Amino acid sequence: MRKYAQITGVLLLMFSACQRNLYNTPKTRAVAAKSLIPPVGMVYIPSGTFYYKMLNDDKAEQRKVSVSAFFIDKTEVNNKQYQAFVNWVADSVAITDYLHDDSFFLPSTGATVGAAHKELRMIDWSKVEKISPLWKKAPPEIKDKLAPMMTMINGTRMPDPALLKYRFYYVRMDGIKNSEFVMDTVAIYPHESVWSADFPNAQMTVMDANYFTNKIYEYNPVVGVSWKQARAYADWRGTQLKVLIKNNPNLRNFKLSFSLPTEAQWQYAAEAKTDPSDTVIHTVMTTVDKTGKTQLSLNFKQGEGSYSSDGSTFTLPVTSYTPNAFGLYNMAGNVSEWTLDAYSPSSSQLVNDLNPALLYDANEKDPPLMKRKVVRGGSWKDNGEMLNTDTRNFDDQDAAHSYIGFRCIMAAFELTGEQVKTRKYAK
Repeated sequence: MRKYAQITGVLLLMFSACQRNLYNTPKTRAVAAKSLIPPVGMVYIPSGTFYYKMLNDDKAEQRKVSVSAFFIDKTEVNNKQYQAFVNWVADSVAITDYLHDDSFFLPSTGATVGAAHKELRMIDWSKVEKISPLWKKAPPEIKDKLAPMMTMINGTRMPDPALLKYRFYYVRMDGIKNSEFVMDTVAIYPHESVWSADFPNAQMTVMDANYFTNKIYEYNPVVGVSWKQARAYADWRGTQLKVLIKNNPNLRNFKLSFSLPTEAQWQYAAEAKTDPSDTVIHTVMTTVDKTGKTQLSLNFKQGEGSYSSDGSTFTLPVTSYTPNAFGLYNMAGNVSEWTLDAYSPSSSQLVNDLNPALLYDANEKDPPLMKRKVVRGGSWKDNGEMLNTDTRNFDDQDAAHSYIGFRCIMAAFELTGEQVKTRKYAK
């Protein structure tokens, strides 16, 4: 009997040693850091609870909701950043459809795509980057081959906007299936003539011809971009991130992607309440200069015919004025911003109280009512009441204007605080 007990004891010790790593769960510790290191150009927004307020036709709705942590661009996407997207698409079209030069591709992997089993070939971007954009910097022998894809835009030879299309895949949200993987192809060149289109009987041709391409405006927010184009940019930005982290063992296993902010994320970031008990919305309306003079710190229309008292008639560089308490610039004024949500006057009552979002991917056959997307934040051409964080508007997902831009977000991970650390039991 004693021998049997000894054998049993040895077996239990061996079993315990084998299972130690599996069942010896470590204690939960508080994280000393208050925020994660954000990607370049972004700000970490911790999780929080706030009153989700919506103002529709002078009727206010609100309810308490929570959002999990996320990163958000500290500025609106500017012309220079969007030009990088346009040039990347132009280079892709040039290499795939016009150059037919194997040296621009990575070695074949044998992978195929589509019913015709066409070979899937990947572009070697490390080689392209040295002479990108190809239509502008490539040697003459390459430029000659690209002549058929070029056209004249405002007196300058540029890639034909009709050819610059970006293809990406996403899960289509329709309120029923929410699981269908679909492909979308979006023409991504901005609508440069939005200035004249938005302001008939006004002299805007200089803005049409220069705003997107002239270096004077490279740090101003990109405009003339539809909701679908903004979403395509966010997807492309995610592909660039994957390239950057593919050789980083600490990051490559995380599924990270960019998106437009949901309406709730946008409002939470705009209000910048760093303390849950705070009742103040931290939007800096005015500042006092060294002489004691009060100056406007938002780019908006101050009254009928009054556009310039804030320092500019049109948009301003995206880091103008003072950021809010989260470090975000121009969440009010400069340009209004696309959000991910579909528009409904009753959105706050339809969505969940955790990470609320009303998502609907309209197709071409849907009526205009189903193609409305939420726009938040007043712009350079709006009056003061449009700057409120709870004021909302909408536009068609294919519409483009001189006063609507966007910024991107990326999901982040929660940081454990003092509340959740493991403690000893006390009576």
